[in-house]
Amino acid sequence: MDMIKNASVYAIPVIFLLILCTGIYKGVKVFDVFVEGAKEGLATVIRILPSLVGLLVAIGVFRASGALDLIVFAAAPVASALGIPAEALPLAFLRPISGSASLALVSDILKAYGPDSFIGRVASTMMGSTETIFYTLTVYFGAVGIKNIRYTLIAALAADAVSVLVSSMACRYIFGIN
Repeated sequence: MDMIKNASVYAIPVIFLLILCTGIYKGVKVFDVFVEGAKEGLATVIRILPSLVGLLVAIGVFRASGALDLIVFAAAPVASALGIPAEALPLAFLRPISGSASLALVSDILKAYGPDSFIGRVASTMMGSTETIFYTLTVYFGAVGIKNIRYTLIAALAADAVSVLVSSMACRYIFGIN
C-alpha cells in the first residue's frame, strides 16, 4: 500500500515530463504552445464569466428567498409517496443548480443522520448519480456560444429526476429498508 501511495506522488510530475519530452522529440515549441493555450483559456473564461456570475447570483437569491424551502414543502407529499425521504429533497432540488451548495447540504445530512442511515445513504447516492445541470450547461454551452439549450435541459432534468427516484429505490433494495 505504501508503495502505491509513494508512486502516486510521482504520477503528475512523470506525466508532465512525458508530455514535455514528447513535445521536444516531435519538434514542438512546447512553451509557445503552452502560452497559446493559456491565452485561449483566458478568452474562454472572459466569454463565460457573465453567465457564471448570473448563475451564482440566481443561486444566492433562490436560497436566501426561501423558495427552496417552499418547493421542498410542496413536493414532500409526492416524494413520500415515491419513497424519497423528505430530508433528501433539498438535495434533489439544489444539486442541479450548485455542486458546492449540494456538497455542503450532504455534509449536513451526514452529520445529522449519519452516513449509515437510510437518509445518509440516499443523499450520498443522489450526490453521486446526479449532475450540476445548470452550471454544466452554463459553462460548456457558454464556452462555445450555444444559446438554445431547451432540449438538452429537458433531457438533463429528466435524467436527474430518474436518478433521484432510483437513488431511493436502489438504497431500499440494496439495504433492505421498507
